Amino acid sequence: MKDEIDVMVADTSHEMYVDTILETITAAAKVRGTGIAKRTHEYLAQKMKEGKAIIALKEDEFAGFCYIESWGNKQYVANSGLIVVDKYRGQGLAKRIKKAAFTLSRLRWPHAKLFGLTSGGAVMKINTELGYVPVPFSELTDDEAFWKGCEGCVNHDVLVRTERRYCICTAMLYDPEKREKKKKDGENEFGFFEELNDD
Repeated sequence: MKDEIDVMVADTSHEMYVDTILETITAAAKVRGTGIAKRTHEYLAQKMKEGKAIIALKEDEFAGFCYIESWGNKQYVANSGLIVVDKYRGQGLAKRIKKAAFTLSRLRWPHAKLFGLTSGGAVMKINTELGYVPVPFSELTDDEAFWKGCEGCVNHDVLVRTERRYCICTAMLYDPEKREKKKKDGENEFGFFEELNDD
């Protein structure tokens, strides 16, 4: 079934799915009892317009989504809002979406550090496979605009009380300079897009 679901870079033609995406993200956060940074229709539509989002569709039906944000003068990049519709879970779709967002981020900002905050075990596992490592919050961007996004989270008080030292989420970071040293000869980190678009 996973082969019937297309994973692609979103564009303006996908704006019709934005409200469904927002509803799906909100519902999932309630079920998990975890916080989530709230985003508006306009915000996600702009991400699609800029080619900074990944969407998964089964024919015309929404299946999953993730978007990209850059911080600190594009020195830091985050893949956020990863969501998969309930009925498409357990098929590896979250991993496909996350890998596509990761690859797109690396292509657009090859020198940026990729980071994320997550409380989900599945996302941590995917991040680890992509080369992210857990880090202290102090290694993340100090861009105030990023941290403002945490204000909509139910756990924001923890972040405030600890003066941004830690929270419920785990901070994870992909540092391209450190990874470059470990990279095996001949490895093609952008090969996933070829795989993604291979009919």
